[in-house]
Parts: sequence; C-alpha cells; structure tokens
Amino acid sequence: MTDDNSISIELTSKQIDRIIRGASSRDFASNLMRGLADSQAPPPDFEALSESPRLSRSLLLGLLVLACFPTDGSTVAVTQIAARLGMSASTTHRYMTTLLAVGLLEQDSRTRRYRLPVDD
Repeated sequence: MTDDNSISIELTSKQIDRIIRGASSRDFASNLMRGLADSQAPPPDFEALSESPRLSRSLLLGLLVLACFPTDGSTVAVTQIAARLGMSASTTHRYMTTLLAVGLLEQDSRTRRYRLPVDD
C-alpha cells in the first residue's frame, strides 16, 4: 500500500492470461465475447450495454478488440479488427497499442500484425 491509500497489484503475464480466460467463462463476458466468434459484427447486446451510464463504453470496446483475436496464436492486422467491429483504423490502432503496452497483445516486428501472447 502506498502513502496515498491506493493499492497496486502486479500480475505476471500468465496470471493475466488466466484472468482473461476465466472471465470469458462467466455468463456476461461469455455471451459478449462469443457473439464475436459467431459473427462479423459486435454482439447485439453491445449497443444496450454501451449506452448504460453505469458501464464504461471504452472498456467494453477494448474487451471487444481483445476478443477478436484467435486463441491459436495467429496474427491479425489492425484493419481486420477495425472492419470486424465497425471502428476506424486509428481508434482500433490506439486500443491495440494500449493492449500491447500492457502485455495483453504481442506484435510481430516483421509483419506489424498483432496476436495474443503465446506461452513459451
């Protein structure tokens, strides 16, 4: 605990991966994320969720971007994710750059495409 009464938690990449995968098994997250696997557009309940004043639209969009990535380690281009979600490429790139910075995505230095981190 720090002097300003805030709490900081440090997680390893494997812990973050376990949390993300565990969250996807819960009803809310599972339904939201499964909608992406089954179609090329955001799940129908996304609009209702994104209009709720109690929820963060930005966080929901970030989770949707993350959910678009295949779990087999294959790479995806920014433009593919943007098209799938109906977002601009620049906004999608900003989300993906943020996810990259916190270790939730990796970038292939040769192709500049992104993927979920793979276990070594």
